[in-house]
Amino acid sequence: MLLAIDVGNTNTVLGFLRGTEVLGSWRVSTNRMQTPDELGFRVKELCDIACGGLLEEISGVVICSVVPPLTSAYVRMSKEFLKLPPVVVRSDTEMDITIDYYDPTEVGADRLANAVAVHELVGGPVIVVDFGTATTFDVITAEGHYRGGAIAPGIRTSSENLFRRAALLHGVGMEAPDRVIGRSTDESLRAGILYGAVGQVDELVTRMTAELLEEPVVIATGGLAETIAPLSRTITRVEPDLTLKGLGIIYRRVTGE
Repeated sequence: MLLAIDVGNTNTVLGFLRGTEVLGSWRVSTNRMQTPDELGFRVKELCDIACGGLLEEISGVVICSVVPPLTSAYVRMSKEFLKLPPVVVRSDTEMDITIDYYDPTEVGADRLANAVAVHELVGGPVIVVDFGTATTFDVITAEGHYRGGAIAPGIRTSSENLFRRAALLHGVGMEAPDRVIGRSTDESLRAGILYGAVGQVDELVTRMTAELLEEPVVIATGGLAETIAPLSRTITRVEPDLTLKGLGIIYRRVTGE
């Protein structure tokens, strides 16, 4: 059983995989101050849920991270707590895609894991829209080239900044209202935040499609994917565990297991 860890700026997703099957996944808040021991206890708790607490069932660990202090903490946790040297995904990790970025080291490991997953599971061309701290758009061609993409402020990131700066506005839920012309502050905020995000997605995907000169599959993943996808004209499907699946594929390629 493989432990896959996707460390983001706001949330960390931990999942257990057997082959391509995700046995269970959990989204927890990212805490940059956590020690390797604390991370080990968290893994033990999740292992209790996934497989009755048998840590020896974990045969491998793969990590992608955009938070360097936690990268090293999770590596130490894996080595000291699980006695397993982890695979840490970077731009020079062995994977069956070609990175067309001017500087491949600038591409986040989570974006690469998504690209690997869709290239194996779907083919191409594909646009991946990942709703996280940032909303990222990544283009993968049928030939397996990671072409590049776009990065926008995440939906929660931008809305929370609005709430902090506007004294008379307050936090709202992330459920789409029935109408765009809101009749209360709550409705107006939710309409602007969510339908604004949908408009951003559809516009960027439309422009990317024009540059590709062929119709892509558009896959959404990340925390708000299932909220935005039904409202979008361009999103084809939702893959909640896309990054974890990509990490599993990369791990098997690196280790040959």
